[in-house]
Amino acid sequence: MTATDWPDSPLDAVAAAFAALTTGPQPLLLDLDSLRTGTDLPEGRVRLPALRSWLLQHPRSFEARDAVWRELIRRARLSGPAWVIAATALALPALRRYAGQLRRGWGGDAHDLDAEILTGFLTALRDRVDLARPAPYASLCRAAWRAGHELHQRDGAEAIPLPEEILEHVTGPRTPKRPWGHPDLLVRRAVELGIVDPDDEQPYIDLRLGHRAIEPIAARLGLQVDTLRRRIERIDARIAEAVSDGMLTEAISPQVRQQWQRRAEQRHRIRAGRGAAPAKPPQQLVA
Repeated sequence: MTATDWPDSPLDAVAAAFAALTTGPQPLLLDLDSLRTGTDLPEGRVRLPALRSWLLQHPRSFEARDAVWRELIRRARLSGPAWVIAATALALPALRRYAGQLRRGWGGDAHDLDAEILTGFLTALRDRVDLARPAPYASLCRAAWRAGHELHQRDGAEAIPLPEEILEHVTGPRTPKRPWGHPDLLVRRAVELGIVDPDDEQPYIDLRLGHRAIEPIAARLGLQVDTLRRRIERIDARIAEAVSDGMLTEAISPQVRQQWQRRAEQRHRIRAGRGAAPAKPPQQLVA
């Protein structure tokens, strides 16, 4: 396809790119064997258009849908642009449906609405959806709908309710609202007091305040996702303890400061010990 043939609609452009990725001698495939546990997914390596058709034909296979979309989101975040296109294309039936619904009673350019829906979806795909929570696909769809609906409302069109398909299997907000202002400054104070380790400051800010995706951050740090998730949850607990004791907003005694510093040193020793632990040697085969 030449530049002059490229579709004007952003959603049509995704469809064209997806067609190029899924046809020809080396089409993009997804191996479902590792995702089948507890689901009714088909076996083997599947072409993505066939997988999209299967998901559309099994709208209540929630476990299968969750497993597929967690894998798609991981690949979109870690394995390059082809998987971003693939994930977006598997959601195209829903994105087109939302665009059609939001065009009713709206006098703006249809391509602008398509672009806003696509932007909402891609932002959630890149950073916003937490794979530890259920229904990642519903969260992506909600983000896409919300972005398009906000544009729809800015032009004074009548409000349209959230589609039932999103409500049926949707998740709530991931992070509770914080009861204080400038939380980044409190994190900095927590670092100074030894409540948060210096190496954890930026990952914590990215995840909890910036709502970034955990997978690329874990990969950058050389950690397993579950390891980083547990580390962040322990920081949550320490910060909650410090906030309840007034340590982040009030003056503290030298004794309390020393107590937190000792806990920080203990964490450092534990991490250093884990990092220095020798790898287990491979088992020898007995002749």
